[in-house]
Parts: sequence; C-alpha cells; structure tokens
Amino acid sequence: MQIFSGTHYTVKPFIRFVLLAVALLALFRFGLMSWQVDRVGTFSDAITILTNGLRIDLSSLGYLLILPALVHSIFASSKYRLAWHHVLRGWFFACLMLLAFFEVATPTFILEYDLRPNRLFIEYLMYPKEVFGMLLSGHLLALVVTSIVLSIFSVVNWKVISFYIIPKEIVCKSSDEKSVAAYPKVSNGVALVSSLILVVTLFGFARGTTGHRPINPSLVYFSTDPLINSLTLNSLYSVAFAIKQLGDEMHASSVYGNLSDDEVIEIVRTSAGSRVNRSEFNSSSMPTLRDHVPTYQGKPKNLVIILEESLGAQFVSHLGGKNITPNIDNLMQQGWAFNQLYATGTRSVRGIEAIVTGFTPTPARSVVKLANSQQNFFTIAELLKRQSYTTQFIYGGESHFDNMKSFFLGNGFEDIVDFDDIKDPLFVASWGACDVSLFNQADLELTALSKSKQPFFSLIFTSSNHDPFDIPAGIVPVNDGEDDRDRAIRFADYALGKFMDKAKRSSYWDNTLFLVVADHDARNFGAELVPIKSFHIPGVILGKDVLPKQDSRVVSQIDLAPTLLSLMGVESRHPMLGNDLTNNDVPERAMMQFDKNFAYMKGQEVAILQPNKDALYFRYDNQAKRLVPDDANAELGRQALGHALFGSKAYEKQWYRLEDEVPDLLLSDNTRQNWQK
Repeated sequence: MQIFSGTHYTVKPFIRFVLLAVALLALFRFGLMSWQVDRVGTFSDAITILTNGLRIDLSSLGYLLILPALVHSIFASSKYRLAWHHVLRGWFFACLMLLAFFEVATPTFILEYDLRPNRLFIEYLMYPKEVFGMLLSGHLLALVVTSIVLSIFSVVNWKVISFYIIPKEIVCKSSDEKSVAAYPKVSNGVALVSSLILVVTLFGFARGTTGHRPINPSLVYFSTDPLINSLTLNSLYSVAFAIKQLGDEMHASSVYGNLSDDEVIEIVRTSAGSRVNRSEFNSSSMPTLRDHVPTYQGKPKNLVIILEESLGAQFVSHLGGKNITPNIDNLMQQGWAFNQLYATGTRSVRGIEAIVTGFTPTPARSVVKLANSQQNFFTIAELLKRQSYTTQFIYGGESHFDNMKSFFLGNGFEDIVDFDDIKDPLFVASWGACDVSLFNQADLELTALSKSKQPFFSLIFTSSNHDPFDIPAGIVPVNDGEDDRDRAIRFADYALGKFMDKAKRSSYWDNTLFLVVADHDARNFGAELVPIKSFHIPGVILGKDVLPKQDSRVVSQIDLAPTLLSLMGVESRHPMLGNDLTNNDVPERAMMQFDKNFAYMKGQEVAILQPNKDALYFRYDNQAKRLVPDDANAELGRQALGHALFGSKAYEKQWYRLEDEVPDLLLSDNTRQNWQK
C-alpha cells in the first residue's frame, strides 16, 4: 500500500499534465473540425478524427515527456525534490506553450495551403526578414490575434501548471525544511517502480501501436481529403514529422515502395515519347541521357522565360477562370497556348525545378535546395552555357531566397540580377521591387545582351502576386469587393502586358523565344488526395515565328524545356524525361506532388500514390474539375511508381547531369553551320 500511494504521488504531475494537454489539443481539433464541418462529412468521420487524433496526441506527449520522466523519480525522492519540481513546472509550461503556438498558427496556414503546418512551415522560417515582412503587411490582424491569444494563454498556463499540475505544497517560494518535508520523501523502491511505470507508459504512448512499426501519419490517415487526414494530427507532430523527414530527404522508395533501378529506368524510358528510339539511351552512368534533334533548323534563338508567381488557371479567363488577366488572355491567343498544362508542385522552387531542369517531382525538397544538386546538376542554363549562350537570372527580390542563387550559380547561370541591381524601383514590396520595376530592368538587361554576338537565356521571376500582395497605388483601379490577391494579379498582369508590348518593339524580339508560365497556383485546396484543378496553370510560347495555336493536350511543366530547345534550334544531349511537344504523337501525361501524395495522370486516367498505402485510381472529369473513382489499373500504377521513384534514384545516383566534355565538342556540325549564318 505504501509503495502504491508513493508511486501515485510521484507520477501524479505527469498524469495531470497528460490529461490537460490531451484536453487542450482535443479542443483545438474540435474547433478546426467545426470550422471545416463541410469537409468533415459524416459523424463517423468526426469520431475517427477524434480517436485517431488522440493516438497522435498521446504519441506527441510521450516524446515530450520521456526525458524528464527518466530522471523524475530520482530527483523526486531526493533532497533536491523542491528544485526539481520547479524545473518540471518550467518544462510543462514550455511544452504547453509549444503545443498552443502551433495550433494557434494552424488556421492561417490552412487558409494558404489547405493543410496543417508541415515542412513548408519550417522552410519559411529560414527567411525571417521576408516572412516577418509578409506577416506585418498582409496578416497583421492574424499576427496580433495570435500574439494576444498566446499572451493570455501563457498566464493561464502558468497558473494551471503551478496550482494543479505540480502539487501546491511544492510550489511555495520557501526552501526551508518544513516546505521540503511537506512533500514526502519516497523510498528507493517506490522511486524505481515510479520510474518504470512512467517510462514504459510514455514509451507506449510515443510508439502508439503494438505493430511492427511505430505510429506515423499513414496509420491514422483514412480519408481521400488531405486536410481531413491532417486534422487527425496535431500541428506540432506534423511539423516534427516533417523535420524528421528532412533528415533523410524522404527517398521516394521509403514512402511509396520500391522497384529495381532497371525497372524504373525501363518505365521512364518507355514513357519518354513514342518517337524516342530507346536504343539511343546508351550511357551506363546516366540512363536517361539522349540526343535531342530540334524541329527548328535555323540559327539558334535566344530564350526568355517569364515565371509568374502563384498564377493558377482559376484567375485566367482563357482557361475558364476569373476575368482579371486580360493581357495573359491576349497572349494566349497570340502564341502557342497550353490549355491543359499542369504544375508539378505547390512551391516556387518546385516550379523552377520542373521548368529549368525538367526534373520529376519527389516527396523530398526541390533539388534547388538539396545539398548534392548545388553543382553538376542538369539545367538548361548549363546546357546553353556550353553552347556559348550568356545565361542570366533576373529577380525583384533577394536571390538567396529559397537557395535560388546558390543553385543557379552552381548550375550554369553566369549572371544574377536581383533587388540591389534594379535602378530606381517604382515600389518596393515585402518581397522586393514590384513587377513593373522588375520588367523595366529586364528590358534594360535584354537590350544590352542583344547587342552582343552571343545568344542569351534569361529567366525572369516575378513576385508582386505573392502574399501580402502589396502593390503601388494608382496603377490598377480599385474594384469594390475585390480582395488583395485579385488586385495583385491584375497588377502583375498589367506589368507583364507592358513588358511584352515593349519587347515586341525591341531589338531582341525577332530572334528570341518567350515562355510565359506560372510556377504554381495561388493555393491548393479541395477534398481530394491531389486537387488536380489546383495544379492547372497558364503557359504560352511567343515569338516572331511562333504561330497562334491552342494546344489542348495534357502536358506537364517538365515538357516545356525540351519543347523550347526544339523551337530554339538547339541540338543537344540531355537527361530530361519531358516530351518535345513539337511532336504531335507524344503521350499525354502529367505528374503532381501534393505534400506526400503523388499523382500520375495519363490522359484522363489518374493513379495516386500515398505513403505506405496501395495506389488509388480515378478519372479526371475536366468539366467538373474533380476526380471520379475508377477501376484499378496495375500498369498505370506501375508507371506512377516508376516516375515517383525516378527523381530520388536519379538524385542519389547522380544520373541527372551532362557529360563531362569540352563545350565545343557538344556542338554538332549542323549547329556550327547554323551559328555561322
């Protein structure tokens, strides 16, 4: 009886803390469910969210408490027990504040990404200047409310911890013998029993299951709606799990299952286009390296890619969206417009990855950020640089953001023009010079490059259509009831239109190919494993010799680089899997990474891979913009898995690069003759 009562008294602070924390997290989860009640669906789903959420919450608390539990019984039975309980009180306080902080930050994150905080939350914290400026400018109310809520909670938290969690007789400020004696000293046997009970219980909480593997998100996910699945987590667990995955870079095989290297290579080679003769894949160290003969055979053209920030099809009238981009609508009538073009991801670096490198998406971070792709990784800039092109990146903000500068300079871009180089910016927003100033500088740069005998490639990346959407006053009219995002899109469209009008009258227009394309949509939302409608983006190729064309094939961002090289007249040898869309008989397919889910769409058929689950199959209804469940298609699932695995394997094994040759040797006789014209 003495052992039982002493043990109970020793573990009581942990029991009370767990009950309080579980109640707090359940309250937050219930609030999010009430907010998203239309998405939750049935009462059964709500119960599943709450019960699965309890498992995750207990697992989180197990990890948070295991360290103090290991030493609690030792100190609680010693003469230092009073000081230890002050330490324990501080630990409990910090844990509750951490849990509350991530939960309070969750609604704002959901509004932007339709998910709980994940790896994006951590990646943005690497850029405090830009993010804090964005919060002050565009989310000031949310920032103030969050600060007030957390301040009030901290006071309540401290009082609850002090007078409920830790026995009140331990919290007295005095340290005399009477105060110490008020908390009875327990025997070594009781301390040992207490330690075993705490550690075993918390270890069980942390592991969360008696199965072979400990609990992870895939074990509690049950819905085809990613937001609903994320509600079964708590936000601290979601972020912590993302940090853990950052450490191993989430090799796709650990997420979706594995195939042999030979199987993956066979799948991606077979899917690389019906005109491809697979015998020309003849490099043992770079299995997708192949010769690319361009459609255009004249003097190679210059290339300008304009990457429009966060511009989904939902805002473009030409693609069935809002009527707020008249200039883009006109451009898509004037050039080769892709009416079913799909982004590979939800972040700018994923768009850069697809458009500049032609790389397939993975559940890891974009190669723009990965350590082993900072040098000797294929980009069209490196390919063109080897063919005597001047290569340049132009950005209105600070080019170090998202590691762009490091990646670009290490992989073929010779010149970086960013905020410090822009002359007399008209307006400086949170993310840098506004698009009007960016394009004014771009025109100066392109005019200067056109005076050289060397061809050039310039990548222009806009930023005005980025939260907090601050733009100069008086340029575009203020419409009643219009939100800041739509106004920023109209400004971005205005700036693009002014630049393209100027470009058509410039010295560089006649021999330059232009691509206007979005990096990704503004936000990805919808009660689907992969909301394909939110990956639909505008894209159009323009130039003096480009005839107007409405292309309704399903195409991916990774198809753009090979197509541009073909239209430019650049003969090359590269590892890209994208289709040269100047060929009419290439297969229609696109691939999309949405958090940890991967979609492979072939025509209207879709296979979706989830972590540690079997593939699911759908048809995409392009009119209704939704996925319709379909019969299983094992071959489509195998193709999806092969493409999902390729990026991770190619990165790991260094398949995705150019051959180490003297640049001049890369030029064929035909290319040299064209340059001499």
